[in-house]
Amino acid sequence: MRVDVTVNGRPMTADDVWEGESLLYVLRERLGLPGAKNACEQGECGSCTVYLDGTPVCACLVAAGQAEGREVVTVEGLAAPGEGSDGELGGGLDEVQRAFVDAGAVQCGFCTPGLIVQAHALLAGTEGAPPDADIREALAGNLCRCTGYEKILDAVRLAAARRAESGSRA
Repeated sequence: MRVDVTVNGRPMTADDVWEGESLLYVLRERLGLPGAKNACEQGECGSCTVYLDGTPVCACLVAAGQAEGREVVTVEGLAAPGEGSDGELGGGLDEVQRAFVDAGAVQCGFCTPGLIVQAHALLAGTEGAPPDADIREALAGNLCRCTGYEKILDAVRLAAARRAESGSRA
């Protein structure tokens, strides 16, 4: 089967997709977007979280055919293309991505893409800084075995504070 999907704003096509193939597999192996990670393949860890038509989903649980004609945004799609205004690589990172780096919320990095997408979704739907209970609830489906979560919470708080200062939303 052939799957036509818009990924990170670009129309893309995956050919020879078999019926049981997941959106995660298509993104990583057929379209060359390795950001979403393949960990549990059961929707339990959140490492493969992407936006599907604006809603965060575990890409491992979405059959590739279900994405036909739909809009997918991966962690790669959150960043602005190119370099930052100061010429620094990575300067085009989304506020949430930058906050994860600045807060030291990245250790092994395996869970990071899913956490960033989920945190981005939380902040996009929130005015101001969400309370810690809301952050914890939003990230409850994302497992991390390295950080102990405090730096992750710090990163979400930092991103929320920066958005409040700039007056922006996702």
